[in-house]
Amino acid sequence: MTAVAETNETGGDATARSARLRHLIITVYGLYARHDGGWLSVAILIRLLADLGIDESAVRSAISRLKRRGILQSQRYGGSAGYQLSAEALAILREGDARIFRRHRATIADGWVLAVFSVPETERHRRHVLRSELTRLGFGMVAPGVWIVPAHPEDTTAETLRRLELDGYADLFRADHLAFGDPAGKIRRWWDLDELERQYESFIAAHEPVLRQWEQAGPPGAREAFAGYVRVLTDWRRLPYLDPGLPAELLPGGWVGIRAADLFFALRDLLEEPARTYVKRVFDEHGVADEHGGLDEHGVSG
Repeated sequence: MTAVAETNETGGDATARSARLRHLIITVYGLYARHDGGWLSVAILIRLLADLGIDESAVRSAISRLKRRGILQSQRYGGSAGYQLSAEALAILREGDARIFRRHRATIADGWVLAVFSVPETERHRRHVLRSELTRLGFGMVAPGVWIVPAHPEDTTAETLRRLELDGYADLFRADHLAFGDPAGKIRRWWDLDELERQYESFIAAHEPVLRQWEQAGPPGAREAFAGYVRVLTDWRRLPYLDPGLPAELLPGGWVGIRAADLFFALRDLLEEPARTYVKRVFDEHGVADEHGGLDEHGVSG
């Protein structure tokens, strides 16, 4: 990845690169800064992002945007300037862990979660927030006020709607499809499988050659593992939200999402531990104690 310099970009490319950088920073925080408050010094963050080919000015600009959006908060520890995750950001990351690192798909026997909601016209902005949040959680729309998602043991819909104070507008139900119509055909109406397939293929095209290279040449060094793990997790973490573990029985044969998941977990198995070792070394070099910058065992949400 080349250095990000937003001032040299214009239009959509600049916006996409700026968003990409913010997602990379959130990944770094989600992986390595959630222990005891989610704090990282500015110096460490700049050092780690440099390993991803990103220059200091771009990192500082992205941090400012994340601060304005309420994701990061400025905080000093031991005389060092830094930023910590907001309580809201920490809650979102916790909710996302099970989904991002979930290896299994739902089955038809697991059933579904239905969200049935009604929002008064006078509060249409809340309706937009509710729909956006259900989309983020992977729900498909059956009808304007009836949305559906596969039932998973780790489902966080109730906690999320409660946290956002949207629970007063919705009811959640466990459901089974009993009759009428082909569920596999309905899946294509409720979720955009064509777009999802395109995004899975893009993920594979970006990361499968990297895995093949390391399989042939030997495992990467710790620094390279860190950069590779942050990149692949950043690209992956959106996909389990777009595809909420839909039952394989209802998907097209040879569904590309299964291949993409296998690729992600193979890269995770290869990169996670050497990446953690590298980040610990960076923390040690900067004299960071675990009480404010300890490594976390989890990942990040979408």
